[in-house]
Amino acid sequence: MLFRLIALFLAGASSVLAQSNPLPARETLYYNVEWRLITAGKAKVEWAGTPRSAGHVNMHLESVGLVSKLFRVEDDYAVNLSSGECAVSSQFTSHEGSRQRETRITYDGAAHKADYLERDRLKNIVLSQRQIEIPSCVHDVAGGMFFLRTLNLEPGQTTTVPVSDGKKSVSAKVEAQAREDIKTPEGLFHTIRYEVYLFNDVLYHRQAHLNLWISDDRRRLPVQIRVRMPITIGTITLQLEKHE
Repeated sequence: MLFRLIALFLAGASSVLAQSNPLPARETLYYNVEWRLITAGKAKVEWAGTPRSAGHVNMHLESVGLVSKLFRVEDDYAVNLSSGECAVSSQFTSHEGSRQRETRITYDGAAHKADYLERDRLKNIVLSQRQIEIPSCVHDVAGGMFFLRTLNLEPGQTTTVPVSDGKKSVSAKVEAQAREDIKTPEGLFHTIRYEVYLFNDVLYHRQAHLNLWISDDRRRLPVQIRVRMPITIGTITLQLEKHE
């Protein structure tokens, strides 16, 4: 569950806005994960693709320090995207505490269907299997972050997002809220803060707020991601340490 909460980066944005910020052909982003004012984990996100070809995102998350001793987390997520950053397929392999799961999702835009399969890797049994209807182009939560970076969404502007986790398909709101300066180990960034409305019975039932800070320059780097949940759980923040 920890990965599912902190890796909800973003679900993309509608193509009604100009895509004038092309992504690099390859990029690797490294994040520090903070929970309750302590370093809880490290995340690595790799992107490969061009504006005219399909893209691929790999993410690796692992717990560190005291959190790892209490509850070990080692998760891997991979998603294949079309040339328009639409989700094609994804695979999520999780090792969280004593639980080991594998989730595969196939998105068929032509048939307007998504197939979801979740397995227990230790017991080798199917835990959940279903098929849902989706739009012809839908974004998953990882590939969508990269799609948002290609757009010019200024503070005060909003758009809606077709997004799916394989179990549910919704149209989520994305709001550009304000310009803010964020200081990270990588340096000081001038950013735009966005809020993505995926929680609170939109895509996920859990009560929470998801914010993303993207650098206000040609690189459009995802500098900081924050999930704010009730005080019993707390706030989880991913902050950029370096990029290559």
